[in-house]
Amino acid sequence: MNFCEKLQQLRKQKGLTQEQLAEKMFVSRTAISKWESGKGYPNLDSLKDLSEIFSVSIDDLLSSEELISLAETENRANISNTLRIVFGILDVMALIFIFLPFYGQKQNGFIQLVNLFAFQDTANFIRAAYFSVLILMALVGVAELVIRNEENIRILKNGRVLSICLQTIAIMVFILTQQPYVTFLLFAFMMIKVVLLIKSYRLH
Repeated sequence: MNFCEKLQQLRKQKGLTQEQLAEKMFVSRTAISKWESGKGYPNLDSLKDLSEIFSVSIDDLLSSEELISLAETENRANISNTLRIVFGILDVMALIFIFLPFYGQKQNGFIQLVNLFAFQDTANFIRAAYFSVLILMALVGVAELVIRNEENIRILKNGRVLSICLQTIAIMVFILTQQPYVTFLLFAFMMIKVVLLIKSYRLH
C-alpha cells in the first residue's frame, strides 16, 4: 500500500474529513486532496504532524522509495528557497546604488563622489533611467522575498529570469553612461547569481 492509500485509510479510520484533517495540520484542503490522489507528498514537518495525529511512525506512512523521493523533493525545495532568498537580497540591495556615493561629479575642478539624488552631471532622462531600473530591481527583490509558496515553481523561475534580465539591463545602462563603480558591483552581484544557478542545476 502506498502513501496516498495509507493516508486515506488512516483518515477514514479516524473519522476525519479532508477539511478536518487540513484544519488540524494548518494546511489547505487542496494539499490533503493532492496527497491522497498521489500527486505529491507532504514535507517533513507535515509528515511529523500526520505521524502524531494518527499515532504511527513515519516509516509506517512511507515506503523506503517514497522516503528517498521525499528527501530529494525536500532538497530541491531547500535549494529553490535559498536561491529565492539570495536573489531577493541581492536585488533589494540595488537600493544602495541610489543612496551611497558611487557617482563621479565635477565640483570646483575636482571629481567628487555623490549619491544619485545629488548627482546632476548628466541628463535628466539618464538619471530617470538610473532610478527606474534600480527601483524595479528592488521591487522584484521584495517580491522574491515575500513569495512563500514553494510549490509555484513557474513564478519562482520567472522571478529569477526577470531578476537576471533587469540586472543585465542595469549593467548595460551604467556601462553606456560610464559609471564604473556601479557597473562593477552590479556585475559582481550578477556573477553570484550565475554561480548559484549553475550549482543548483548541477545538484538537480
